[in-house]
Amino acid sequence: MAESKRRVGRPVEPNPKRSPVTIRLNEAEYSRLKEYAELHSMTMTQVIAEGLNLVYSK
Repeated sequence: MAESKRRVGRPVEPNPKRSPVTIRLNEAEYSRLKEYAELHSMTMTQVIAEGLNLVYSK
């Protein structure tokens, strides 16, 4: 019976990201962000989050 209650799909994250933020960038800013993310094998979201952590650590 316990197995019949198992849910199908992606596993639940312990700290899900549920607050979307939208920003507007000009072409140069967008290109620079995208290039940096690709160069460092990161997503653009990861780059922005890392930048926020640098700002918070000041």
